[in-house]
Amino acid sequence: MTTTPFVPVVQYKTEDLDGFQMFYREAGPADGPVVLLLHGFPTSSHMFRNLIPFLADRFRVIAPDLPGYGHSAAADRAEFSYTFDNGATYVQKLLTKLGVTKYAVNVFDYGAPTAWRLALANPDAITALIVQNGNAYDEGLDNDFWAPIKRYWADNSQENRDALRGLLTLDTTKFQYTDGMAHPSHISPDNWTTDQALLDRPGNDEIQLDYFLDYGTNPALYPRVQEWLRTTQPPTLIVWGANDVIFPAEGAHPYKRDLKDVEFHLFDSGHFLLEDRADEVFPLIHDFLTRKLG
Repeated sequence: MTTTPFVPVVQYKTEDLDGFQMFYREAGPADGPVVLLLHGFPTSSHMFRNLIPFLADRFRVIAPDLPGYGHSAAADRAEFSYTFDNGATYVQKLLTKLGVTKYAVNVFDYGAPTAWRLALANPDAITALIVQNGNAYDEGLDNDFWAPIKRYWADNSQENRDALRGLLTLDTTKFQYTDGMAHPSHISPDNWTTDQALLDRPGNDEIQLDYFLDYGTNPALYPRVQEWLRTTQPPTLIVWGANDVIFPAEGAHPYKRDLKDVEFHLFDSGHFLLEDRADEVFPLIHDFLTRKLG
């Protein structure tokens, strides 16, 4: 007798959240522990397309596209505020509409400051934390990559804004996927092709530049986030690409200062670790969630 392998069905949905259309991917048992996957720049829930079915055997996995990304709405800037506060507000609206009150969260890049706002608004909602190249500390943000962005934070002149447009090009998008990777042949060009097509939509460059400016609000939140970590002590798994020039490994180590229950893994990899080391990282995440969420 042969056993049919488990093949999870990933659903692709859009919810109307007070007039804003938020796209998300969902898979897994409806009554399973919820795992929220939050993407970063310049991508979308597409970055989790392989992780979602891997976790869906026992977890209810939800991966939204943040405002202005992926298949979520990219409303006119005159009518919608592209800030991390607002992004977190709409993720919370989605969770509320889906009836989710408790969840583990995987944070990456922009997904980290989004999750920190959710945590500060509802400190007991997060059941476990997976951190993948996402900062909650100042360490690692003092390098050549961040220098022009910090100038923009200090002086949001048109000149400083325009100086960041090179970060929105195909060359930079491809660089984020390929730089520092141990296994370049693992990285599908579909990644940067898909991301760049969405970045190149009319007006989306200005949305991204708004997010670059608002990222300057995040370091001021770090002390509150660190206090939340110390107070609530969420079980935490760190899986970090050590060769990332955007969020280097210096940003990973400080979590150990504030967390007692932390499992720490650095990999010879870059920014998009899940593309490079899926064979190692996916089982770590699944095992961690199984042990911590039951």
